[in-house]
Amino acid sequence: MLRIRLRRVGAKGRPAYRIVVADSRSPRDGRFIEIFGSYNPLVDPPVIEVEEERLNYWRSQGAQCSETVERLLATRERRGTAEAAAPAEPVAVSEPEAAVEAAEEEESEEATEAEES
Repeated sequence: MLRIRLRRVGAKGRPAYRIVVADSRSPRDGRFIEIFGSYNPLVDPPVIEVEEERLNYWRSQGAQCSETVERLLATRERRGTAEAAAPAEPVAVSEPEAAVEAAEEEESEEATEAEES
């Protein structure tokens, strides 16, 4: 039987996971058929990336998700709908960046005035 499950990668104490399709008899970090996603629990909020097309393909082939992967996918769906409903915040330019831009404009104006003289 095929399972969609997590495969641990990363250093000791800094786990990261790949979402893979593997035979259910294979060990956790053993042989797998295909990698089609990743999960990084160390960042806030945790990053869950999945190739939807491949996930749907393997489910159509009879692969079953582990409980953990099911939970991660459900979390991703909830977070995705919340992010889509929230309006995007405008990006503000901080004062140091604005000062640098103003200084660059002044320098370019001075250079054009010097060329005209």
